[in-house]
Amino acid sequence: QVQLVESGGGLVQPGDSLRLSCAVSGSPLTTMAWFRQTPGKDREFVAGITWNGLASTYADFARGRFTVARDNSKNTISLEIINLTPEDSAVYFCAAGPRNYIPDTASKYPYWGQGTQVTVSS
Repeated sequence: QVQLVESGGGLVQPGDSLRLSCAVSGSPLTTMAWFRQTPGKDREFVAGITWNGLASTYADFARGRFTVARDNSKNTISLEIINLTPEDSAVYFCAAGPRNYIPDTASKYPYWGQGTQVTVSS
């Protein structure tokens, strides 16, 4: 059974940095992605990375401030965010998807973690 467990969220101040982690178990190596969601809105693609870590893709808003990475030896993926703004406040989810490409739509990802809350406020 595939299990994804996010961690690293919390309350931070504008301008701070944060590193989210996702522990993966029960899943073969596959594309992993981060999405985020705010109340009343659909889940929004943030970034994704291929099974071998050789390719990644980012939403337009995420380029330059967000970095996705994975460590297959530890079965973890991470999302580093710098220069956080209040607009980054959301629940962040990791998801496991298809092996050979990086979809940017939530419906392409069958496995999800429970999410971790990030709140950016002074």
